[in-house]
Amino acid sequence: MTELERMLIVNAVHQLKGRYFRTLDCKDWAGYEAVFAPDLVADMRDASGQRDESQLIFGAAAYVAGLAPALQDVITVHHGHSPEIDVLSPTQATGIWAMEDKLWPGPDSPLPFRFLHGYGHYHERYVLWEGGWRISEIRLSRLHVEVEHVGA
Repeated sequence: MTELERMLIVNAVHQLKGRYFRTLDCKDWAGYEAVFAPDLVADMRDASGQRDESQLIFGAAAYVAGLAPALQDVITVHHGHSPEIDVLSPTQATGIWAMEDKLWPGPDSPLPFRFLHGYGHYHERYVLWEGGWRISEIRLSRLHVEVEHVGA
């Protein structure tokens, strides 16, 4: 693989992650699902700051179907920083992104807090699928979570 080919893959992964953040925060659920390979492994067991074994999800459709109702009445802002992308082959890559997110649940949200501000890392695997790059594995690890609970 040439350096140009490697750089083109890294750029494609950057664009993919940009779509991930935009579609998530804009509640574009079809667009959000499209950033994932259909056989996605989503490991969000440590996403809330407390381990939740029910948050290991298999399949992009199942992942989005569970996430969309939980976030529909929540203003979210997700940012990714300092990507470390490793190109493994012309069809596979991995990446780690430093991340920060903020969530403001609305009055009809099922979430048990008024505000969440999190910091951590996305650990991801990417595949070239049907002519475009997709996230095939995603895991969110948290370094710190600030939460304002309901009734606080």
